[in-house]
Amino acid sequence: MKNIVLILLLAVNIVQAQEWLTDFAEAKEGAKECEKNIMLLFSGSDWCAPCIKLEKQILETQEFLEYANQYYILLKADFPRKKKNQLPEPLQKQNKDLAEKYNRSGGFPLIVVLDKEGKKLGEVGYKKRSPSSYIQLLHTIISK
Repeated sequence: MKNIVLILLLAVNIVQAQEWLTDFAEAKEGAKECEKNIMLLFSGSDWCAPCIKLEKQILETQEFLEYANQYYILLKADFPRKKKNQLPEPLQKQNKDLAEKYNRSGGFPLIVVLDKEGKKLGEVGYKKRSPSSYIQLLHTIISK
């Protein structure tokens, strides 16, 4: 019986985890409503090995998702290269504009932390760390 309750609680947590948004205006609106910062991920989902590692080793973990759900609205600016993965033209333009403003160096992956108005608070790239260590690194950005 205890195992069933535990499984149900985990399932509820997973269901409640927020999804990565792709629309910047929607992310800003959500950040204002929820009084949270925005975590903007620049990723090359179908070609960037460090991007894939960051997602699998950190961003998809339960520990990270619980942390992010408490502090951030998640926004992903993806730059796939394969034709079958190409994004709609308006989304490509938005992501290019976001990169020009927040990722001038062109680094991938790059997480940029923004306040609810879109002001850049800090950034971090891929670091081979545990989820808890990566979370501490992100938390230092919003604790300044």
